[in-house]
Formats: sequence, structure tokens, C-alpha cells
Amino acid sequence: MKKKVIQVLKFLAFLAVGLLLLWLAFRKINISRLWAGLQEANYFWIVLALVFASFAYVSRARRWTLLIHPLGHNPQLKNAFFAMMTGYLANLALPRIGEISKCVALGKKENIPVDQLIGTVVIERAIDVLSLLVIMIAMIFIEKGILGPFIAENIYAPIHLRVIALFGSTWLFWLIMLLFGVAVLFIAYRYRNRLRKVRFFSKLIDAAKGIVHGLKTIAKIERKWEFIFHTVFIWVNYSLMTWVVVFAIKSTSHLDLADGLFLLVIGGLAMSAPVQSGLGVFHLIISRALNVVYNIPVEDGLVYSLLAHESQVVFGTIVGIYSFYALVRKNNPRHTAGVPAP
Repeated sequence: MKKKVIQVLKFLAFLAVGLLLLWLAFRKINISRLWAGLQEANYFWIVLALVFASFAYVSRARRWTLLIHPLGHNPQLKNAFFAMMTGYLANLALPRIGEISKCVALGKKENIPVDQLIGTVVIERAIDVLSLLVIMIAMIFIEKGILGPFIAENIYAPIHLRVIALFGSTWLFWLIMLLFGVAVLFIAYRYRNRLRKVRFFSKLIDAAKGIVHGLKTIAKIERKWEFIFHTVFIWVNYSLMTWVVVFAIKSTSHLDLADGLFLLVIGGLAMSAPVQSGLGVFHLIISRALNVVYNIPVEDGLVYSLLAHESQVVFGTIVGIYSFYALVRKNNPRHTAGVPAP
């Protein structure tokens, strides 16, 4: 009961933050112009964006199975896809819980240890961060310094000022963080035997061992070129699904692929915020970026962010619900026996 209450409180807290950011994004906005923009949008491009998103989802599922193969398991592609989409659905409840949820879902369906699957998810996240970093570095040169100054002024500077206000200087903040980390590691090592007797820490240690085992699988991937292909293919589709939405609105239809990559990068940073599916953060950052960098009215920027974000959320929710059903449903016994159902 206590655990359920904590989960509900977490959900409400993250939701409150998202709604606050959503309010900040939409305050002082001409609602009539915003509504007119949504009505006048060409939704063909939204459907096309969802097609590219579908390609990326299937490719991610296949790449995940390639990471699982060295563990000695060969999950079906459809089950990996269903588990992954179930995880996206879970992210609507709590940020990042979907990564654990998809491992639990696939683990139960394919009888694979969950802690080992978590290791593969760690690898996935590391590769995604590296891929986004590569795109960011490329964008700094392609966009002639637009991305760098925008991130520095709108993301880094506010955080930097907050740290200075609280600690007086950034070096003191990092020194405190370093000392805290060292203290935690020392306590964990010094009392490791006692901690092992506590059920929570025992599970944590076992999970850590499973994660390490999963991390080792990247060196054992047999089809490395296919893994690289899917990684590139995923980000190509992410780029295209972000870019094509600009053609749905007249004021953004002049933006080229390089501009779409810019939106992909800052959108990716927004989606990493600890709120449900980037709620509020995505709308705030994207609309302001379009206004600051390209002088596009904030209302039109919000139209873009609503079309791009909400279409993916609705699509992911629908597919996620079906995926959850597909994983939990039991096979028809008459099918299992080879007798067709009536």
C-alpha cells in the first residue's frame, strides 16, 4: 500500500512540473491564432512523420534483439517490439520507468532474466547519447554556431547561474558532488557485507552484476554491421520525422533538413527532462527556439510543437495499449492444440 502511495505521489509531482512548464509555454499566447494554426495545418505531413517513427520503432526493436542474442536468448522481434512500446506507454506515468517496464515485459514473455535485459538497455542509452552528441557536434558546424550559442544561452546559462547563487561558484558545487560520491562509495565498500544482508541492497547488488554482464555483451555481438546499420537507420528516421512536420505549417515550411536536425537536437534534450514524455519542456523549448533562431511567431512554434509532440504521444499510446494486450493475452488453447478456433 505504501509503495502504491509513493508511486502516485511521484506521478502527481512529475505531472505538476509538466503542467507548470506547459502553462509557462502557453501563457500570454494568442489562443485564437494558435487554434487557427492547428486547423490550417496539413496533416498529411503528420501521418508521414508517424510512418518514419514506425520505421524507427521496428528498427529499435530489432537492434535490441541483437544485444540480447549474446546473452543466450533469441526473443521474437514482435515480442521485443511489443515490450518496447509497452515501455513507452509506461513513460506516460513516470519518467524513465519505461526502460524497466520493457525489460520486465520482455523478461516475462521470453523467460529472460530482467537484470540482464537492463544491461542491454544501459548499452542502448549510452549509444543514443553518443549518437545525439555526434549530431550536436555536426550541427555546430552545419548551422554556423547557431546551436552552440542557443544551448549556452537558454540551457547552460540558467543552470550555471542557479549553481552560483546556491554555492557561490561552480568549482565548490563540483567539489561537494565529488566528496559526496567518494563518501557513498566508501560507505558502500566498508559495510558491503552488512548491506548484503539487507534485501534491498542484496537485490541492488545482484542487479548491478546483471548490468555488468549485459554490458559485456556489446563485445560479443555477432552481427555488428547490422547493429551499426540499425543505429544509423533509427536516427535517420528520427531526423525525418522531426523535419517533415515543418511542412505542415506555412511559417515553418521553408526550414531545411539542417534546421530539422537542430530541432531534433534541442527536442532530444527536452525529452530527457524528468517529466512525463517531455510534457511542457518540449513545447517551451521548441517554440522559443523557433522564435529566437528563425524569428517564427511563438504561436506558430507552439503549433509545430503540438503537432510533433502530441501526434507521437497519441500514436505511442494507441500502439502501447495494443502491445500490452498482445503481451499479456494468453494463447487460445484450441490454437495451441492445432485446432482452429470457431
